[in-house]
Amino acid sequence: MKTILIDKKVSIEDREKPTIRPNEVLLKIGYVGFCGSDLNTYLGQNALAISPVVPGHEIGATVEEIGEEVPEGLFRKGMHVTVNPYTACGKCPSCRRRRPNTCRDNQTLGVQRHGAMQEFFAVPWEKVIEAEGLSVKECALIEPMSVGFHAVSRGEVTDIDTVMVIGCGMIGLGAIVRAALRGAKVIAVDIDEKKLELARHLGATYGLDSRKEDFHDRLMEITMGDGPDVVIEAVGSPFTYNLAVSEVSFAGRVVCIGYSPAPVTFQTKLFVQKELDIRGSRNALPEDFKAVKEYMKRGNCPVDSLVSAVVEPEQASDILAYWNEHRGDVFRILVKF
Repeated sequence: MKTILIDKKVSIEDREKPTIRPNEVLLKIGYVGFCGSDLNTYLGQNALAISPVVPGHEIGATVEEIGEEVPEGLFRKGMHVTVNPYTACGKCPSCRRRRPNTCRDNQTLGVQRHGAMQEFFAVPWEKVIEAEGLSVKECALIEPMSVGFHAVSRGEVTDIDTVMVIGCGMIGLGAIVRAALRGAKVIAVDIDEKKLELARHLGATYGLDSRKEDFHDRLMEITMGDGPDVVIEAVGSPFTYNLAVSEVSFAGRVVCIGYSPAPVTFQTKLFVQKELDIRGSRNALPEDFKAVKEYMKRGNCPVDSLVSAVVEPEQASDILAYWNEHRGDVFRILVKF
């Protein structure tokens, strides 16, 4: 079977079809998304990734075979599914606090262990998520969108909140969708008008360009001088981290998703003066996956706008090179098997 491998360069290997264990489900892979961690692995900048690695944790697949110890009736051949790509040890502080998404010893598919960019993939049945009613292509968007959904949960967003989401990439858009579904007023922030337009389509009331000289004044106008109650940082840069802290309201909440490759220097007096809650947000929980599924089943998700390209495995190297040169133009790239 065709298998994509990243080892300083991208190659395709011909490997044997997996043989499943009794507790596993064999999946026929339809689409797998490339995410930012895969791009960093390709560039040699992902310190967490094993090398070589089979990438891929944003999965759209169908059930091919079911192990004999899988509980009867859960799955059937041909069922559309996705996969929870994270592991949890069950023993660390995060797991004991029922937050397995941030397990101390987590191993994400395609990063710390081999992923799903291959024609067939065997996975423990507990990690398979039924997604009947969605296309296989839609299934591949569930995981990245769930990360944004989870950030909104971390921010405890309600219908009386004004939420500013900085960064309208795939994860930021997920946060915009979830905040809007919860009834919040959403302010999308980016430097790309096409992304801001899509953000408005997905539920943002306002779309602001952070480069504009009147950005702060406009934000104060929208929030009646208070600033947003919740700011979700979904970029990962010193500028956007400082923007989040400086613009959030007093007694506000800042939720951090993005990883900044450079150190971030803060005026920490704002932490104290505003008595801020600053929270990290990592991966997603099963309830976030479920919420994304229910949203997508409504038929309102503009899948074609979120998928920037669909490529064959042989085009994987070229599309990663393109993404690296045109980062602002890409939401999600899907590899079709």
